Amino acid sequence: MDKLGKKILVVDDEPKIVEVIKSYLENIGYEIVTAENGKQALDLFEKTKPSLIILDLMLPDISGEDICRNIRKNSRVPIIMLTAKVEENSMLTGLDIGADDYVTKPFSPKQLVARVNAVLRRSQDDSGLLSNVISFNHDELVVDIIKREVKRKDVDVYLTPNEFNILKNLIRYPKKVFTRNELIDFSLNEHFEGYDRIIDTHIKNLRQKIEGNPKNPKYILTVYGVGYRFGGE
Repeated sequence: MDKLGKKILVVDDEPKIVEVIKSYLENIGYEIVTAENGKQALDLFEKTKPSLIILDLMLPDISGEDICRNIRKNSRVPIIMLTAKVEENSMLTGLDIGADDYVTKPFSPKQLVARVNAVLRRSQDDSGLLSNVISFNHDELVVDIIKREVKRKDVDVYLTPNEFNILKNLIRYPKKVFTRNELIDFSLNEHFEGYDRIIDTHIKNLRQKIEGNPKNPKYILTVYGVGYRFGGE
């Protein structure tokens, strides 16, 4: 993957961790900007327009969750959460508010680098569909694969990279019923180590964003006992 022009914002209040992350990522060609608190992170996000954010959840002023929520109001920039929390519910909460991946401390720098590369690669790898712009249900839902843009009734829908990848793969194979593990393999980090329930969280978020009635979906259908398939026409 070409790293030229890829800027990464690293947000953590532990200088040693920031130093290690910065060193490893700069050594393979990324440009790194750093912030030690939430206010500084939000300021730098607006000024530098990073390609990816590595975000610690435990910051001295603003929580990582609140920063993620703020950014997700108008941006789909990939976000990797960095935290000492290891509980499943904490992981699901981070993904529920729009994070794309989750790394727990202590971590291997090489593992983090692999996650960064994979998340960025997924966010730009949109090959494989016959058409760049696909519409469903008389243009109610329109998906631009190249621009990674989604509109519902001509209104922009902001999806996280993982949410977009799941939707794209469901669209790519519309008659296929995906198991949770298959959606992880097709759409999430190849180094992903977590719970298949995380797919349910992403599906819930997608339905909230693209369905007229998320409780009675017509685009992302549940096949009970198996997984999910796409139902748009």
